[in-house]
Amino acid sequence: MTALKERLAQLIATAGPISVSDYMASCLFDPDAGYYTTREPFGVAGDFTTAPEISQMFGELVAVWAYSAWAAMDRPMPMTLAEIGPGRGTLMADMLRTLDRLDTGFVTRARIALIEASPRLAALQNERLASGRGRPTWFSEIGALPATPLVIVGNELFDALPVRQFVRTASGWRERVVGLDNDGALRFMAGAAGIDPALLPHGAMDAPEGAIFETAPAREALMAGISARIVRDGGAALFIDYGHLRPGLGDTLQAVRKHAYDDALANPGEADLTSHVDFFALARIAQAHGLEVRTTTQGAFLVGLGLLERAGALGAAADEATRERLRGEVERLAGPEAMGDLFKVLCVTRKGTVLPPFAAQG
Repeated sequence: MTALKERLAQLIATAGPISVSDYMASCLFDPDAGYYTTREPFGVAGDFTTAPEISQMFGELVAVWAYSAWAAMDRPMPMTLAEIGPGRGTLMADMLRTLDRLDTGFVTRARIALIEASPRLAALQNERLASGRGRPTWFSEIGALPATPLVIVGNELFDALPVRQFVRTASGWRERVVGLDNDGALRFMAGAAGIDPALLPHGAMDAPEGAIFETAPAREALMAGISARIVRDGGAALFIDYGHLRPGLGDTLQAVRKHAYDDALANPGEADLTSHVDFFALARIAQAHGLEVRTTTQGAFLVGLGLLERAGALGAAADEATRERLRGEVERLAGPEAMGDLFKVLCVTRKGTVLPPFAAQG
């Protein structure tokens, strides 16, 4: 039993079951034993590999999008280029290198911001970015960013923010909680709290017993904050994550440990806990602020920005082993059986601004 698991069991035994949201928050962000506060999760030696770690092409194409967003605002300076949830800093490093090639001087004139709550991860990011020409500033929250036009990106950000779950029971929809079984082990169960039926998707009242509905107030609050910044100061936002474009029912809570799925209750603090992102809910928040919203799959987004052409250029003068590696990276990033369809893209701008690759779609 992990130290955090023992502590959670003692808490539940004393005070009663806790919500799935509180369980996720403890597992991921507990100051002493949380997954992101104590572990190095990224890469082959960690528990999972993100798109920027798979290929430099991912960050290069996100940089093309960011530069297009800045150009669409008539190239204001000062402006802020920000990444929220920057991991080890790989994405921002590739973006800054590419932006410096696109427009020499951009990365030294723009304000480069990394929004990171973990001091340990901030130190890793600083080490990764120390040799570049861009000089980032670290912030712990969106509200602390400078009041300038903002271009902000986030990759695999929203999936790590806690969700609330509700389960259909014989007596209606009840919040799903984490309690203890007769042997003192953690287990999911139905709590006493219900849910406003207006928050449920169509058909939920006819769902069978055991059906699960997920909602994410923390994600929606973050989206609202970013949307308000874009309305006030101008800019654009790009978020890439795995999830769905239409609301629905289903239990998407999952744990990943050492690149394999794990029991979500088995190893609190030692496994990554995530759930699929409801892009429909996030889009609705941005639209309520009067913003333009476009969504697509990661595969369509990257191909539309020139993934195949970039891979061809990198492989043109390379040996066969390098070309084969590049083909594998393209497949992992954009292939429908890999990340291409599972991962979705949300692009948010002011009304009337449509950025590549969406501009080509009309």
